[in-house]
Amino acid sequence: MTDFSYQLYSSRNFPPLDTTLGMLKRNGYARVEGYGALYTEPRAIRAALDANGLTMPSGHFSIDLLENEPQKVLDIAGMLGMKAIYCPHLAIEQRPADAAGWSAFGERLEAAHAVYSKAGYVFGWHNHDFEFKALPDGAIPQKLIFDAAPSISWEADIAWIIRGGADPFQWIENHGKRISAVHIKDIAPSGENADEDGWADVGHGTVDWKALLTALRTTPVRYFIMEHDNPSDHERFARRSIATVKAF
Repeated sequence: MTDFSYQLYSSRNFPPLDTTLGMLKRNGYARVEGYGALYTEPRAIRAALDANGLTMPSGHFSIDLLENEPQKVLDIAGMLGMKAIYCPHLAIEQRPADAAGWSAFGERLEAAHAVYSKAGYVFGWHNHDFEFKALPDGAIPQKLIFDAAPSISWEADIAWIIRGGADPFQWIENHGKRISAVHIKDIAPSGENADEDGWADVGHGTVDWKALLTALRTTPVRYFIMEHDNPSDHERFARRSIATVKAF
């Protein structure tokens, strides 16, 4: 039985955190994934996790923090019991405009990998959609990142791959050996769930998660993380999504 995780960003609009952690435990989750806004009081977060019988084996840290304050990242990750550290995003104004820029960004991730892997952590990149959209010369940013960062792991956000216009099965086939974590989320049918930014509870949208999980189980993936970027009801999302994947 897989111990499913939950990206706490999904519940950012439903404070307080302690109530969210209790809800997740009640609905069958064993793990959670952290993100930047939570890390102001890591000792208190650790106490809340322990009180609710949950662990936080993975977390997101901004590229700025990863590069400029590595000891702070290591202190937070250590306090929270993390095993894997992922760089989750690149702001629009920071995104390169050409292939050389994306290759250079990949080199930065490779350099960060050297720091965090030496400290005993899995280190990788978490994708969105923009990495799969071709540059004017036809190059794909995600491929450029991987080519320039041969050591990094990958937290594959499947729904964002799809929104980027790419085939997730092809990416799993070609780069599955890098995958240490996967974000499990769903896309609503076109025109639906506008109040939830077009996302859906897992199993209630258009993504073929049964086939995808079969494909992903051929990879080294360790963390299966439920996520919804803007649920109108986070407990509904948490409950229905874990029920879907446990039924496969």
